Amino acid sequence: MTDLPDLSSYDAVLFDLDGVLTPTAEVHMHAWQTMFQELFAAWGITPPYTEHDYFLHLDGKKRYDGVASLLRSRDVEVPWGEPDDDPSADTVCGIGNRKNEVFARVLRSEGIAPYPGSLALVDQLREKGVPVAVVSSSKNAEEVLAAAGIRDRFAVVMDGVVAERENLASKPAPDVFLGGARMLGADPARSAAVEDALSGAASARAAGFALVVGVDRGVGADALRAAGAHVVVDDLAAFVD
Repeated sequence: MTDLPDLSSYDAVLFDLDGVLTPTAEVHMHAWQTMFQELFAAWGITPPYTEHDYFLHLDGKKRYDGVASLLRSRDVEVPWGEPDDDPSADTVCGIGNRKNEVFARVLRSEGIAPYPGSLALVDQLREKGVPVAVVSSSKNAEEVLAAAGIRDRFAVVMDGVVAERENLASKPAPDVFLGGARMLGADPARSAAVEDALSGAASARAAGFALVVGVDRGVGADALRAAGAHVVVDDLAAFVD
């Protein structure tokens, strides 16, 4: 594409993580599968967990709601519990927290590779002296960045842990992108943001970023533009010289 803006002309570029820098959804799917296969085997639950269960009961749902839905599909009821339940607790919340432990285990054992085009863009921007940051809703962002071997490329990581500590509203509210820009010392009106999610594109647009880049990993270019993206690509390699 010859009509794409030059990202190195902006004061800073802030990147979402999951789906923009790393294909983290695959790790989440694997973690759910591993955790439920272990649980079903230990409890003698049938039929066994399949990938269809992920799309039917877990995908797009809040973690605990997904757990309850999947257990209910096997006629299994356990107490709901509390969000701070230990991962060993046989409650909906405990089982949901167990998945997070398995997610971290899968990350450590198998790692995660960043999208090549995204990595090439980040490195090109850094070579040109453009500050880059990560703005993610995930509380696993630091671990994902470390597992992908790219944590050292970002001076600032505004993630779910920081957002909770600072009582920032989640995307699509502008708070986290504004917070990331503030941590980086960048003016959103002279900076660019990169997002693959509709809520993220809306968040960056509401935060007043001069350019919002949508990365279409399946949600649809038109939907990303409607949510606030100024330009949409299917791979960030499109911006690399």
